[in-house]
This record gives sequence, structure tokens and C-alpha cells, in this order.
Amino acid sequence: MNEIFRRAIEQGASDLHIKAGDVIRARITGELVPLTDQKISNAQVRQLAIKLIPLEKDRERIDELTDYDCSWGLPGMGRFRVNILKQRGTFMIVMRVIPIEIPTFADLRLPKVLETVAQYERGLVLVTGVTGSGKSSTMAAIINYINRNYKKHIVTLENPIEFLHRDLNSSVTQRDVGTDTASFAEGLRAALRQDPDVLLIGEMRDKVSIDTALKAAETGHLVISTVHTKNAVQTLSRLISVFRAEEQDMIRVRLADSIQSVVSQRLIPTADGKSRVVACEVMVVTGTIRDCILDMDRMDEIHDLIEEGKDTYGSQTFDQHLTALVQEELISFEVAKAAASNPNDFDLKMNVFGTGTPQTSAGTVSGSDDIEVFGG
Repeated sequence: MNEIFRRAIEQGASDLHIKAGDVIRARITGELVPLTDQKISNAQVRQLAIKLIPLEKDRERIDELTDYDCSWGLPGMGRFRVNILKQRGTFMIVMRVIPIEIPTFADLRLPKVLETVAQYERGLVLVTGVTGSGKSSTMAAIINYINRNYKKHIVTLENPIEFLHRDLNSSVTQRDVGTDTASFAEGLRAALRQDPDVLLIGEMRDKVSIDTALKAAETGHLVISTVHTKNAVQTLSRLISVFRAEEQDMIRVRLADSIQSVVSQRLIPTADGKSRVVACEVMVVTGTIRDCILDMDRMDEIHDLIEEGKDTYGSQTFDQHLTALVQEELISFEVAKAAASNPNDFDLKMNVFGTGTPQTSAGTVSGSDDIEVFGG
């Protein structure tokens, strides 16, 4: 199995699917492809699951498990975020590849403005996107930037821990929810008593974690977290909607005061079809955007404010980034148009700039393929 894992990593796989009664499959450049010819048995998957589970008490109740999360490392090659599940009464394992090396903004081809975002002293920074869009990698790059450049105490709450950060200029405390602390909410409340400067929360998933994260941001900490949303406006609406109607006005006030930036991202196939590159919307919160958050009737203005703030604040919409990627010949025009928030408007603007034609060549993404780097 170690040889299969090694081969998957070398081929740039982002995920491995190991299911009883099926061949082992890997997601490579977004597609699920077979890695083996021979199907694997339930006994083999069960035995592998036992090997991957870190705690003896959980290994002993392997047959009772229906959903189980953990992480596992392959020395010299990388780490995996592991989900063990049951389907049709048999075992299945899904493993997300996490590289050993912590990515930088340059490795991930993220916009320069994220360096400014990482320098905030306080407030809430959210990284959003669908599953598999690289959120964990982007958050790791932000933590890496802070760790290398500032003398701070960084506390992370994750389930499970993915990227392993060494103490550099900063001290990094990484806590595994379920092992090192009982829950996100309990770990977050405790973190406020642990003299943190920066808090990373794996996900803001409910009212309690959102409320506690806002309290942390309000009391002078930089809080970095994720939400499964497509863009900045949807992110703000989702956070507000978690609360009861009578609480929402106050949450708008708290969000308007605390939110600093929302980075929403997707992975787009490169023009050569060999990897994927990130396209992201970056909302840098300004005074006008804070006013829009306070007024539910002005939320729709935020998209235009992001677009208008590109030169002044470094913000950008998805379509602005897609345009730049087409102009760099990293992605094709057709793929960009299909991914655009407003394909017709995107087509019109590209033709106005004289670049609205299919691209036949692609630049080379420096460093490792993004599919290898992105883990979230």
C-alpha cells in the first residue's frame, strides 16, 4: 500500500479512494482514475483502516465505526487527511493528500494582497469555497507567512490536524479536536485563555463557533477560519442567517466591526490539462463595505465595490482573476467563461480587451502542480 500511496503522490493526486469491492482510485487533475487493476477486499480495507487509526481505543472498536476522521503520515512523502466510513456494510477510506512542505503564497499563485491580509493585528479573515478548492492550503500559507515574519503565538484548532507547522519566529500550538480538546467550541473558549495572537479554526460550523470566533476577533485577536460558501456576499449572508431573526441586526454590527477579508476560491484546470490553478475573489473590507454589511438592502453592492477596489485596495472578483489567468495563458478562454460568475458579461469584457479567443498554449506553474499543493 505504501508503494501505491507513493505513486499517487508522484502523479499529483489530491485524493485516494479505497473501497471494498473496487480498484483503488485517485483524483488527478480533478478526475477520478484507477490506480490498480485488482479489486480490494473488505478485509484488506479493514486492515488498512486499523493501520491508519492513531488511537488504540478506536482501533479496538473498528467494526463499530461508521464515520471516523484522522490524519496519517508517510515518512518522506507526505501526510493524509483520512476519513474512514461504511457503505453497504463494508469499509471505505478516502484520503486527502497533504504535502510535507508548507506552501507559500507564491507556490499557490495567490494574489499579493494576501500578504497584507496576513499582517492584520485583529479581526476575522475567512477562506471560503467548496470542498476540495484548496482552503486548507491557503490558510496554511497565511499561517506560514505569519510564522516566518512575526513573533506571535499562533493557536490552531483542527479536525484533524493537516499541515504541521514548525516553530519559526512564532510559536505554533496545534490542537486536534477530539484528541487534544473535546470540541471546536470548547477548544476555542480555552484558546482565549492561552495568550494567543492568532487563532485558526478549521471551520465555523455553527452558532456557538461563529459567536465565539467573533468574540475572539472583537477582543483583539486575528481569527482565520473557513466557510463552505462560493463568494463574499454569500459568506456574509450565511453567517448572519445562522442566528435568529431578532439577533441578526446585532450580528451585522459585530460582523461589520470584525470582518477584515474574505478570500473565496476555486481550482480551475490549466490550459495544458496537466494541473489546476486557483482563481479567487478577494474582498478587502473598506468603510463602504462595512456600511453595506450593516444594511441588508445594500449587500448586493458589495460585488461591485470589490471590483472597483482592485487598484486601490488589491481586491478582485472571480471574473477579474479569470481574465488575468486567460491573459497569462494559464487557462483557456472557454474554461474561464464556463467558470465565470457572469459568462455573458465575461465574454463581452474579454472581447473588448481583444483577448476573447480560445487559448492554445499555457504557461508553466512554478513549483509543484497545484493539485499536489492544495489540500483543503
